[in-house]
Amino acid sequence: MPLLPEKGGETDNFQNIGSTVESIANAPELTEAADGANDDPQPVTEIESLCMNCHENGSTRLLLTRIPYFREIILMSFACPHCGFRNTEIQPASEIQEKGSRYKFVLESKEDLNRQIVKSESCDATFPSIQLEIPHQRGQLTNVEGLLSETADDLRPDQPVRKYTDPESYEKIEAFLGQIQDMIDGKSFPFEVTINDPSGNSWIELKPGETHEKWSKDEYFRTPEQNESLGLTNADAEEEAVEGATTPEITNDEVHSFQATCPSCLRRCDTHMKIVDIPHFKEVVIMSTVCDNCGYKSNEVKTGGEIPEKGKRITLKIDDPEDMARDILKSETCALTVPELNLDLTQGTLGGRFTTVEGILDEVYDELNNRVYSQAGDSMDPERIQRFATFLSNLRDAIDGKTKFTLILEDPLAASYVQNVYAPDPDPNMTIEEFERTEEQNEDLGLNDMDV
Repeated sequence: MPLLPEKGGETDNFQNIGSTVESIANAPELTEAADGANDDPQPVTEIESLCMNCHENGSTRLLLTRIPYFREIILMSFACPHCGFRNTEIQPASEIQEKGSRYKFVLESKEDLNRQIVKSESCDATFPSIQLEIPHQRGQLTNVEGLLSETADDLRPDQPVRKYTDPESYEKIEAFLGQIQDMIDGKSFPFEVTINDPSGNSWIELKPGETHEKWSKDEYFRTPEQNESLGLTNADAEEEAVEGATTPEITNDEVHSFQATCPSCLRRCDTHMKIVDIPHFKEVVIMSTVCDNCGYKSNEVKTGGEIPEKGKRITLKIDDPEDMARDILKSETCALTVPELNLDLTQGTLGGRFTTVEGILDEVYDELNNRVYSQAGDSMDPERIQRFATFLSNLRDAIDGKTKFTLILEDPLAASYVQNVYAPDPDPNMTIEEFERTEEQNEDLGLNDMDV
């Protein structure tokens, strides 16, 4: 699972991948993946399939390819020689992710309409400004303009009939189509698109240097209903297990274990839990999951207590190598920023962590180096490779205590903490500010719907 908002691949790479779908259908002997998407030649698999239009046999071509800085996908193209019906779609080639993902992207120019989107079959897309929600359907590799155009194309064919049978609906839909066309023509900027995928296998392309206000990604734990819709749980079996289980007494200074489902292989595994009291802060719950079947491991920290009225921003100036040993609690709702390193972790990234300043930066370094930089290979142009290498080098210098930097934790739920080594006296290198949550933050955290 990527650690940061992936620094999206070059536009040409995505155009090549998109054109590959058509190439699969048209080229009789295509044997290579899209240029820049995968360096190794990939065979195209062709299978005989039933045409759902005329019920004769057609053919489906499958190609495995990789989107830079995202993950592998399967491109599928069906063609029927009898009735001419054609269809293309994508399927994720990786397993369902540990968490769901939600992306928000603000369009400010016509160039943004070309921003690529991977929309899996479990993903919903929303345009809040016109109250348009596109429900989950077949998987697509498209762009923002493509989503809008497809919606308009689905509504237009029945308009001539509606004009005479239901004039009121006709007028409303005609006005709605006008709003969509204004967005496509660039007359409604700025506006926002959101994609929400419980499987975590959808994505909006990110270009280097974009801020949270323009592009953001949040990860979240799926609800039982979402797990069931993805086929990860059996609701009846889970209900029977809950009814037959006894609730143990939870006490401090004792490790408790209970059965859970491994998010990687879906087998039963053990989750261990312990309550820890952090001095000058609050009680937190440390959770660790280990799967003996596939080797999956994870650990997270959950904070309890009431939701405060304001969020909290903690700013720590690191000017001594000893500061790297300070304890730090980063909750799953906390964003972490290091301006000097151009490092920006959005809310949900890494989940909840109770570690040290050095420990959390080490996690960032390992994830970026092992899962992004080392896997990008030749798909990254030389300039970007150099830029990435410089970033990792600067990050390593910070971890080793060779450079001074500023660590900023911004948590709308005020559930994060940095150790004050001068406690109970004020820390001269650390400032703590409270701030009012925005309406959007309250909505994302579910606070607007909370009845207390």
